[in-house]
Amino acid sequence: MSNHIRLPLIPMDVVPDAARPLVGDAPLGAAEETPPAPRAVDGYLQVGDLARESGKTIRAIHLYEELGLVHPTGRSKGRFRLYGNEALLRVRWISKLQDLGFSLTDIQAVAKEFDDTVDRGSASRAMTRMRELYRAKLDETRAQLTRLRSLEHEIVASLDYLETCEVCDPQRLISACKACDQHDCGTEAPELVAGFRAKPS
Repeated sequence: MSNHIRLPLIPMDVVPDAARPLVGDAPLGAAEETPPAPRAVDGYLQVGDLARESGKTIRAIHLYEELGLVHPTGRSKGRFRLYGNEALLRVRWISKLQDLGFSLTDIQAVAKEFDDTVDRGSASRAMTRMRELYRAKLDETRAQLTRLRSLEHEIVASLDYLETCEVCDPQRLISACKACDQHDCGTEAPELVAGFRAKPS
């Protein structure tokens, strides 16, 4: 007869934290729990939260901090950097300027110029400078949109022109395409089509 004593099982939710097994101490073959990702502390964001909320990588956040574009508000008890809502707004601002074509060096210069002007006590002049910058970027963006619309028209025209190639004689040589009889005589091939057909003499 066995002398082993069977002890009652105690649910893990009533076991003191100190008595619980640490992650990684589970027996072989047992499922290991993944510790939850750090979350906001007292309304502040840790770097992982900031990256997730802004759609950036943690590496990018660290780079912004190295460039002086983003600053942590403080640190948690576990020495994690903590960021306020202004850091999230700044990261989104950086992302929008990058979409407008600014490099990180450009953004760093813009931020420094703005901060320097404000530090000298001229908020109005700082805002005027940013307005001038955005106005110039608006003109540039509108010019780019015009170019893109023109390119869109050219692509659509090229696709329409090339649709006739599906009904052309499969045995026809490419050299004969200069006198295509699938189009009206006055129809010129769009440059996106004529360009790849043209061969240097």
